This record gives sequence, C-alpha cells and structure tokens, in this order.
Amino acid sequence: MAKSNKPSKSEDKRPNVDKIVKKVNKEFEKTSTQIEGLVDDAFKQLDSLQNQIQEPVRKLMKEIDELREREMKRFHDELDRRMEEFQKIQSQVMERLGIAQREAKRSQESVTKSIGQETRETAKTAKSSGKKAAKAGKKTASTAKTNASKAATDAGAGARKAGATAKAAAKGNDLSDLTRIKGIGPVTARKLQGAGITSINQIANPTEAEQEKLNQLSSTKGFRTWPDEAKKLIG
Repeated sequence: MAKSNKPSKSEDKRPNVDKIVKKVNKEFEKTSTQIEGLVDDAFKQLDSLQNQIQEPVRKLMKEIDELREREMKRFHDELDRRMEEFQKIQSQVMERLGIAQREAKRSQESVTKSIGQETRETAKTAKSSGKKAAKAGKKTASTAKTNASKAATDAGAGARKAGATAKAAAKGNDLSDLTRIKGIGPVTARKLQGAGITSINQIANPTEAEQEKLNQLSSTKGFRTWPDEAKKLIG
C-alpha cells in the first residue's frame, strides 16, 4: 500500500503554536517597553518634583542665613553703640568724681585749718584762764580747808552730844526693854520673851491669851506689881 503525501494533524498544529508564541513574545516586548517608558516617566517626574521641593527649601535656607547675618550685624552695631555710650558716661562720672574729690579736699583742708586756728586760740585762752583759776582756787582751797576743819570740829561735838541725848531718850522710850519694869530682872525678862511677852504694853494691858502667859510666872516675886509699874512707864 503506497504512503500518502498529506501532512498529519500534529504537523498542521505546529505552525499555529509558533505563531501564537511569536505573537505573545511580541506583545510582551511591547508591554515591557511601555512599562519601562512609564517607569522612566515616573523617575523624571520624581526628579522634577524633588527639584521643585529643594529649590524653595534652598531659597528659604538662604533667606534665613541672610536674615541671621543681618540680625547679628544689627546686634553687634547696637552693642558697640551702647558700649560707646557707657564709656562716655563712665568718663563723665569719673571726671565729676575727680572734681568733687578736689573740692572736698579743699573744703576739708579749709575746715581743718580753721579748726586748728580756733583750737590754738581756745587753748591759749584756756591756759590763761587756768592760771588765774588755779591761783584763785589755791586761795579758796586754803580758806575752805580752815572753815571745813572748824565746821568738822563743831559738828563732831554736836553729833556726840546729840547721840548721847538720843541714846538716853531711846533707852527711856524703849517699850521692848522689860527690865525697865520694877521687879523684872534679865532672867525674868528672858522667860517672858520666851513666852511671847516682848513689850511693856503687853504687861500693862494684856489680852486674855497674854494674861494666861503672864500667869505662868505668877510665882515670881513682885508679879502682882508688874501691871502697875508697866502703866507708870507708858504714862
């Protein structure tokens, strides 16, 4: 049986597959090219955007630097001006102080000179007055010494006389001296004082309590006459 020259079904399908593969590859390449183009455009836009952002930032930084330099310059200028004013004021103050010091020194010298002159004059007058006063004082002192000696002698005599009189009067008016009562000696007086009887009045005009204390010495000689004697002393 003779072979047929007609292609088989598998051979008929192979060219169609190759065409499809080629078509797919072509579409892929086309898509890749488009994607690369889109990516390049994106990068370009990004660079452009970055430049747009950086430019204002650089401009702003530049303005800030310029402003800072201007302010620093203004500050230094103002500081220099203030320092000059301060130095001028300081010079004026120092000058005025110097004038004031010179005037104060001249015034002090004038006052010192005046005080010294017055002091010398006062000392001279005081020296002269002192000599006169010393001379007069010496004479007065001598007279006063004589008078004082005489007065002291007279006063001493008068004092001794007055003392004796006062002593006698005091002794005569001493109501605490129980021995002034006739019949009471020193021993009896001490007994009475120990019992609380310390005054002639208590014997002359005793209270009930004082009378009871006196009755404790009723056995003493002259006991009954004590009240009458005490009343005589009181008067």
